[in-house]
Amino acid sequence: MSPAGSAWPLKFWLKVSRPGLWFQTLWLYLLPLTTGADWRDPVGWLGVLYVTWPLNVLVYGWNDRADIDVDTDNPRKDSWLFGARGSRAELDTLPPVMALAQVPFFVGFVWIAGWPMALLLAALVAVNASYNARTGGLRGRPPFDLLNPLGYLLVVQLSVWLNARPPVPPMAWLYLGLFVVHAQLIGEIMDITPDRAAGRRTSATVLGATAARVLVVVLVAVEGALCGLGFDDWVLGGFLLAGAGWLLFDVLVYARDRSNYTTTEYTLAGVGMNVGGLLSMAWLFWRPTLLG
Repeated sequence: MSPAGSAWPLKFWLKVSRPGLWFQTLWLYLLPLTTGADWRDPVGWLGVLYVTWPLNVLVYGWNDRADIDVDTDNPRKDSWLFGARGSRAELDTLPPVMALAQVPFFVGFVWIAGWPMALLLAALVAVNASYNARTGGLRGRPPFDLLNPLGYLLVVQLSVWLNARPPVPPMAWLYLGLFVVHAQLIGEIMDITPDRAAGRRTSATVLGATAARVLVVVLVAVEGALCGLGFDDWVLGGFLLAGAGWLLFDVLVYARDRSNYTTTEYTLAGVGMNVGGLLSMAWLFWRPTLLG
């Protein structure tokens, strides 16, 4: 029996996948479909299903096993937004679950899209392995801790191949890369205090809380300018520029020299990211500027 009181701790396995962050992989998967999708086709829904629990239990379950000592004192943990705080025994139940969750999708994706999809899926696993390796893992090697999560962009190409969509334009890849890096850095800023206490090196702990937050402001502002000037989308661009303005206010006035936030503030930020992500995706389905 597991510490959760059952040989099948389903609630724990679901919480490990961080449902509050599913919107990120959903956003990346759905982007190629904004220019047209046949929602009667079960293939598209197969991909939607995969980028929720199966993909995220692989990504975050692997990370939680690597960071068990760090997560013990992380105030964000044990929530549906930011993931479970598992005991060692609970985390030991994850490897077979993580692996088995991938198998039917990997087989199905290769059968549907051909052998190039096998290389993409192998790359997805390799990216996670390189980040979470206990010895030499990139999660503790700045600045590679910010660059490795660019592997999330494999989700975009998975959607392109699986749904037979047109290639994503180079400028859109640039925007998505900036988006992934700033999202990773925000997560590191949220974890800066427990990471320092555990002696873990990240880009945020090396830069310091204030400098890391300023870098996020710059990245989000560049994304906003790129949307407006590069894609002629001043709605999405304006939204991002307004977000950069709020983040600058946070640096200069609201948080100032604070290195961390309260649990309530973290929760509000997580809810806000979900709302913003869903609104931006609805906008892109109405006006698919990033792929224009």
